Amino acid sequence: MSTKRALIEPDAKNLSLRRQCALLGLNRSSGYAPAPVGDERVENQRVMDWINTIYTDHPFYGSRKLTAVLHREGYRVNRKRVRRLMRAMGLISIAPKPNTRRPHPQQAVYPYLLRGAVIERPNQGWSTDITDLRIEQGWAYLVALIDWHSRYVLAWRLSNTMDTAFCVDALTEALKQHGTPEILNTDQGSQFTSAAFIEVLNHHHIRISMDGKGRALDNIFIERLWRSLKYEEVYSKHYQSLREAQTELSVYFGFYNTDRPHQSLDDRTPEQVYRNAQPPQLLGQQHRF
Repeated sequence: MSTKRALIEPDAKNLSLRRQCALLGLNRSSGYAPAPVGDERVENQRVMDWINTIYTDHPFYGSRKLTAVLHREGYRVNRKRVRRLMRAMGLISIAPKPNTRRPHPQQAVYPYLLRGAVIERPNQGWSTDITDLRIEQGWAYLVALIDWHSRYVLAWRLSNTMDTAFCVDALTEALKQHGTPEILNTDQGSQFTSAAFIEVLNHHHIRISMDGKGRALDNIFIERLWRSLKYEEVYSKHYQSLREAQTELSVYFGFYNTDRPHQSLDDRTPEQVYRNAQPPQLLGQQHRF
């Protein structure tokens, strides 16, 4: 095992660590050998890389299970440290995503408006959310807006910081390119409760809807978008830089909108449904919440 592990090149440009482990017949976690004692920063980065890798297949693992697996792999870390690293990565059991749902204490929280609504045409309801992406230098944050009726990705932005500006930029682009929705639904994160973001919505007379606390299904379609994105694109790549991630995501979202058939859309693409505004015959397309 140690001989094979020595053949791994973590910094290889043309062969991902996952692929190297597969070719050598090693478990992926074997590629993340513990750092020398005393170099805590390097070891923490390797542990975090390993946690992110295992989360691909086991998003339901909490700190207790992760600690047990880390012990099995030879990492001398306690559960308190694992919790700290998970918080730094924005990971929670079941739904790995950054901690973006904390509203600013001085900002208003709006009611959820889509419960009981029948979504039957484009631009009737939009949603937006933020998710995290692993890149070589650390983490990047992706915001996207999606049309509920068609699942069409209206606009997106990538940033290396969790500020408000990239969310406002994505919203502004979506409004410029696709018009004004009746309702925009978000979570209660500080980016979406910020004065700058709310000001744009009020200026365009868009009704503001926000997920209820602890109700992930309130924003179900963009949650499904994140799942598709990560399993079909992100988890099979190892982005070396923010620029590379930007390029690859641009290709994926083009594929998602124009080529990828959706079963719930009668195997049509989001663009076909959004542009044609023709609801499919499937009864399930008219969604009531």
